[in-house]
Amino acid sequence: MTKRCLIVIDLLNEYLDLWEADKADRLVQNTNRLVRAFRSLQLSVIWVRQEFRSDLSDAFLEMRDKCIAVTIQGTRGALPHAGLDWQPSDATIVKKRYSAFFKTGLDELLAEFGVGELVLCGINTHACIRVSAVDAYQRDFRVVLAEECVGSYDAEHARISLDYMNGKIAKIATVSEIVAALSKT
Repeated sequence: MTKRCLIVIDLLNEYLDLWEADKADRLVQNTNRLVRAFRSLQLSVIWVRQEFRSDLSDAFLEMRDKCIAVTIQGTRGALPHAGLDWQPSDATIVKKRYSAFFKTGLDELLAEFGVGELVLCGINTHACIRVSAVDAYQRDFRVVLAEECVGSYDAEHARISLDYMNGKIAKIATVSEIVAALSKT
């Protein structure tokens, strides 16, 4: 049987503050439903968040070139949304690029947990979710995208990304389908 892990990517104040409140609330509540389901079965939950130095010296090229200062270390914007069921004891990875795998300790953490399947939640579907899903797939993880738990400010590219990944790189499943599959293990 394949051991599963939930990975929550970039559900940060900086991003969700820009969303319509009801849309952000739905994303947070659906994600919390999965967090509770994984925890109830003692399955791992890993939070991945983007964070940069205030001088942007560790930021990616576009940010440095255009002086885009988001999710700055030590600010409220770089913290998980207050409505999320994040706990200080949870595993947390800080990333500097779109991929949750790029120069982070995620590979080692997943190996330590003995994981074979990843359920991804977070934003943005067309960027960080897509790149992380591709990188996970390239590492031979089975990837599931939680349909109600991924979102993007760019609806068109999110749809294109989901269409591209579905059935190839990842399986798209509803929260109810994921919870039902967990209870069968």
